[in-house]
Amino acid sequence: MAGPVRTETSEARQVAVLPWRRGDAGVEVMMITSRETRRWVIPKGGRMVGKTDPQAAAQEAYEEAGVQGETLDTVIGHFRYGKRLKTGAVQACVVAVYPLEVLIQLGAWPEDQQRQRRWMSQAEAAEAVHEADLAQLIREFRPL
Repeated sequence: MAGPVRTETSEARQVAVLPWRRGDAGVEVMMITSRETRRWVIPKGGRMVGKTDPQAAAQEAYEEAGVQGETLDTVIGHFRYGKRLKTGAVQACVVAVYPLEVLIQLGAWPEDQQRQRRWMSQAEAAEAVHEADLAQLIREFRPL
């Protein structure tokens, strides 16, 4: 019989981008699948030594979604989730989200064999994610 899932007590800080563009029907958001669960998520990862948080978030967008563009230095919100570690423990994470206007969408990128990506309306993207605070952030996002 398996024991209870252990939860790490301190929150890990991560960074993410909300990749967006203006489509015919308004603002569209690029969503990607996670590698393990195949759930729809936004590109995110750990903070990086030698990079500002917006630069680290833009690096994740390139690696995970194959997009590049203009990232603003202003956080548009935060969301929390539980990251399952290889040990089986769950690490609580708080993620700062930066908007990234997509200017370049690459045909090949570092994780293209590991993930799917898809443009969605804000409403569709908000429905696709599992985190309520991320869904609200996506719904309420308004580009400058």
